[in-house]
Amino acid sequence: MINQNKKRLRRTMMFLNAQKPGLIKDPYIYGPDSIMLDLEDAVAENQKDAARFSLYHALREIDYKGCERVVRINGLDTPCWTEDIRCAVAGGCDSIRLPKTEKEEDIKRVEEAVIAAEKEFGIPEGRTLIMAAIESARGVMKAMEICESSERLFGIALSGGDYTKDLQTHITGTGLELMGARQNMIIAARAAGVQCFDTVYTDLDDMEGFRKDVETIHLMGFDGKSIINPRQISIVHEIFTPNQKDIIFAEKVVREIDEKKAQGIGVFTVDGKMIDIAFYDGAKRTIELAKASGVYKGDL
Repeated sequence: MINQNKKRLRRTMMFLNAQKPGLIKDPYIYGPDSIMLDLEDAVAENQKDAARFSLYHALREIDYKGCERVVRINGLDTPCWTEDIRCAVAGGCDSIRLPKTEKEEDIKRVEEAVIAAEKEFGIPEGRTLIMAAIESARGVMKAMEICESSERLFGIALSGGDYTKDLQTHITGTGLELMGARQNMIIAARAAGVQCFDTVYTDLDDMEGFRKDVETIHLMGFDGKSIINPRQISIVHEIFTPNQKDIIFAEKVVREIDEKKAQGIGVFTVDGKMIDIAFYDGAKRTIELAKASGVYKGDL
């Protein structure tokens, strides 16, 4: 049975070097929804074994207080990835993140290794989820195929640095160079019923630019954003958490639609806005997101 946490709240996913105990011993105190324990780019080639040792013991011994623990493994083009998966699954991680995903077969290979590791270490079958990082033009074009590759796959994430290199451009801070990938990926994710996450914003001195970037991807429909510093968490959570005005309006929409549907009325107004059944799912999602974020006080 596949883990039922596929749809959990993931507004923020904070990257941490798995090799550094000082970073991974208590990141939950900052309140991210997920942490990304990195065995890939953050770890030098001659330190991969040491990073796995640190990762395994952190996963086994630290209580992360409900914070999701995702492990970014090394790519399939390296000799490291199978041992990365064995270590992460044995430690009890919640999910594996595959970098440089370009096709369905990439996820299938990871899934096979995860299944083998679950059997080897006595982990309940289906417990370990998978997410795919898309970092190339080919990966963006294959986004739909990747999204539908496995029942274990809970989402896809854009990696802007490598993607823009592949596109023969660079990160500008405007988001213009990422727009095509973002749009294609969010459409594919929604069509496949999985989550979609945006790339990191690396300029920690430009918090206003960061806020604008988060507002943009929120409007586009993303589920959350990868982050590199605890200072970024509060801004993302503020933007991705429904405010009281949104919650109250959503409650009115749900109640009115339930009532009017029973009366055979299809179109009506709420607070001066024309509403019909098409608004129902969005209103319900606002309430569910508010519940998951811990800000809902109502009774729906």
